[in-house]
Amino acid sequence: MITDYDIPDKKNETLSINLMYGTYSDVLFILFPFLVIALQRLWNGEGIEILKQPDLSVAAAIIAGMSVGKFVIGLISDSRIGQYRERIVFFIAVTIFFVMGPALMLITKMVGLEEEAPKFVVFIQPILLIVAITLYTIAIGVTKILNQNSETSSPGQFKNSTDEDRIDDERPKPIVIQGLGK
Repeated sequence: MITDYDIPDKKNETLSINLMYGTYSDVLFILFPFLVIALQRLWNGEGIEILKQPDLSVAAAIIAGMSVGKFVIGLISDSRIGQYRERIVFFIAVTIFFVMGPALMLITKMVGLEEEAPKFVVFIQPILLIVAITLYTIAIGVTKILNQNSETSSPGQFKNSTDEDRIDDERPKPIVIQGLGK
């Protein structure tokens, strides 16, 4: 016997897959220069030294900054999502406290460091990068979910309208400068 749970929602599945590909393509695009730097260091015989340089912290800080940006977009994207504001602010605080702060601290401590970096840096930097990528993925997902919830929370608002009608409704009015020309 087939139930409703056995039939997948192809539209949501496709949207989720596209969202996943988009998210990880962003991450790969950001990590590409750091991959080139890592390959250059490996070529120069600096194997483990890769983890003792601030490169991974820089990448973690960049991705954490993008996460904060996505959370802010989710926060200000629609006035109807007011009930979720505290949750989004919580994720912003978590991103800043657990990733951006430590990553920026490691960067400032490691740049110009003449002696060898402490041993814990080898473990902390990859963890920071993994947490930053995870938070970025969550930020993309939360923003998408909030936007979907805000569209479905007021049924009938966009009833019988096309995507072009919605875009036209969202466009700002043109700026008119009076007193010029005549």
